[in-house]
Amino acid sequence: MELPAVNLKAIILVHWLLTVWGSMNYVFPASYVWGNFSVLAVGIWAIVQRDSLDAIMMFLTGLLLTVLADIIHISVFYPTHKSLTDVMRFSIGMAIFSLLLKPVSCYLVYRMYRERGGEYIFNIGVTRAGQDRSTYEPIDQQDAPPQWPDSSKTAQQPY
Repeated sequence: MELPAVNLKAIILVHWLLTVWGSMNYVFPASYVWGNFSVLAVGIWAIVQRDSLDAIMMFLTGLLLTVLADIIHISVFYPTHKSLTDVMRFSIGMAIFSLLLKPVSCYLVYRMYRERGGEYIFNIGVTRAGQDRSTYEPIDQQDAPPQWPDSSKTAQQPY
């Protein structure tokens, strides 16, 4: 079953609205708001530069990091049952809904990353020895041509 194509603007709009609702009662600290809104700002950058792989990759990485940050914020700052008001319940509910929606958004943003020409694997710049075999030259062949010209032979001078 193929998921329908979702616009990046719709993803950012939904997460913006859920972040606003999740932070409207000061249940969570300012780091919750700053973290989520800064990732959404990177998402706006990904909208503006449609061909940029860096923008969409940074937005995807930010979404993945805010999943972890949201789990920590919700678990640490969840108020006791006696002090919960209706507005607090709504605010926390929207933060939890945003958290539950982020893996789906990450998958959709990853598909957009692939459509923009990204690779299947994530390259973090660390290579292992023997991984690239495109320049492999066997050393056990006796009749292999020399790599450098023989210095004992002199080139003929043009007249």
